[in-house]
Amino acid sequence: MNAKQREFYLKEYRDGLLSDTLPFWFPRCIDEEHGGFLLARDRDGSLLDDDKGMWQQCRGTWLLATLYNTVEQNSDWLDWARCGLDFIGKHGRDTDGRMWFHLTRDGRPIRKRRYVFTECFGAIAYAAMARATDEAACAETARELFRLAKLHFADPRLAKPKFTDTRPAKAIGEPMIQMVTAQELRLNLGDDSFTEDIDDAIEVIRRDFMKPEIECVMETVAPDGSIIDHFDGRTLNPGHAIECAWFILWEAKLRGNDPDLIRTGCQILDWMWARGWDGEHGGLFYFRDVYDKPVQEYWHDMKFWWPHNEAIIASLLALSLTGEEKYATMHQLVHDWAHARFADKEHGEWYGYLHRDGRVSVPLKGNLWKGPFHMPRMQLVCWKLMEEYFPVGESISDENK
Repeated sequence: MNAKQREFYLKEYRDGLLSDTLPFWFPRCIDEEHGGFLLARDRDGSLLDDDKGMWQQCRGTWLLATLYNTVEQNSDWLDWARCGLDFIGKHGRDTDGRMWFHLTRDGRPIRKRRYVFTECFGAIAYAAMARATDEAACAETARELFRLAKLHFADPRLAKPKFTDTRPAKAIGEPMIQMVTAQELRLNLGDDSFTEDIDDAIEVIRRDFMKPEIECVMETVAPDGSIIDHFDGRTLNPGHAIECAWFILWEAKLRGNDPDLIRTGCQILDWMWARGWDGEHGGLFYFRDVYDKPVQEYWHDMKFWWPHNEAIIASLLALSLTGEEKYATMHQLVHDWAHARFADKEHGEWYGYLHRDGRVSVPLKGNLWKGPFHMPRMQLVCWKLMEEYFPVGESISDENK
């Protein structure tokens, strides 16, 4: 990566975040009447639905507070974050302490999910706000929500099961979200005790989900880590595993470029890039079969926005930590492919869903799953990486010749 490339990518990430992505969402999405954010948006930003997904309320609050903490103490960002946190505090939790998943605009609950990802997103929102405001109550709520999530990770029977116990299984999503939530709480609450939760999560991922003999990271396994040879058990999500890779690489960075963690993160990235990249049309497949058999989900070959966000981060992190040219090539490939197809040059932000060949499937920009999170997180992380690891005039590729 030479100086010209560095300046190009830095501008893409920094200016893309501050001048394109963030203005698409805010302030238009602030709900002045009921609080929180109205995030179900069409291509041009017009409102499609006024229901509120709690994932996106928490994630949007986290983003705004994180920008306040790390970029600039912009009073608008903090005020908007407070708007999100106020709605979460008033309407986000059931009487059992669990968080709702889907609510009406004015905060009446529609549904609650079995798994505790919402609680983890709530924890990072409260933790980021604790750092921004120095409010002890926010810090305690962040800890409380994370403790609750870990209880459910340890004993899934605490929630009403979806399946019988005929074929027990566990998913990589739980150790992944435990790891990244603990990273956020450690940072924003200034508490190194969360490192133990990170170590535990990485150990589970290595022991049960990484399969060196077939160079693969499983999405779902049996409780003992064995492969379940049925549709669901064989189904891989390459983008999700690549997200896991950058969480581990990020931890390697925070530990002074820990070589063991770098090796693990790069293994995951290499394996799942090889399985997930579409050699014919480009981009990352959404689902693949571990044995290259047909996948039953009909959207298996679509290209979703968030796996490409994760791959952009993972490849840039791998490059910054190893200096290996293959990661520069990988980063350029996924960056260029995604920005050429997902980006809406007229209205800003990214489309969420493409057909395999890169055509837009649906033009919406926000729903219960997509909002101001994956895309701006990618831009923020990559902006800071470009500034830190690739200073002006430095050429990574020249150094390694």
